[in-house]
Amino acid sequence: MHFLPEKIDNYIVKHSQEEPVLLKELSKETWQKVLNPRMLSGAFQGRVLSMIAKLINPNSILEIGTYTGYSALCLAEGLGENGMLYTIDKNEELEDLQKKYFDKSEFSNQIKQYIGNAIEIIPTIEEKFDLVFIDADKSNYLNYFNLIIDKMNSGGVILSDNVLWSGKVVEELDKKDKDTKVLLEYNSLLNNDERVETVLLPIRDGLTITRVK
Repeated sequence: MHFLPEKIDNYIVKHSQEEPVLLKELSKETWQKVLNPRMLSGAFQGRVLSMIAKLINPNSILEIGTYTGYSALCLAEGLGENGMLYTIDKNEELEDLQKKYFDKSEFSNQIKQYIGNAIEIIPTIEEKFDLVFIDADKSNYLNYFNLIIDKMNSGGVILSDNVLWSGKVVEELDKKDKDTKVLLEYNSLLNNDERVETVLLPIRDGLTITRVK
């Protein structure tokens, strides 16, 4: 979802860093072989994730929602020398594709894959996180936040994707639309919880940066 005029959006992309060759390969294979390839973070947002990760230089990253591994590889670019990225996805059919590109990357020994229910897996990871990226089922965003908030290091950052949800967050709510309802509650929580401070950026479908105090 693009909220900016096409010419402006094209200019922004043109004047931002290009994605690495490996990520171009992954993007191409995702579009060729995987259902719903639009779920891919994409080159521009990937560079945003990479830049944020590099600014933070985290030792520990948690990603909730791996998909084909594109965003994980972007975030891994900012890892500290001995840092680890833990990434969770429920779709076991994508595990081999993820691993293929993780193994081809320079971060092969710094990425740990989990396949299954993130709500069950997160409590088993005995780690405090410097950076968390939430990009999974929207109906569980509140649950994910509640699971990770006490596992964040002070000053840690939570990134939340799709928080504008194709503009549905400012439209009249359909009572049957659970995803939008949860996102509205989630956005309000991030803006009002005294444990964090938040800014919502209109990048692609909305990206929230939340800093834990």
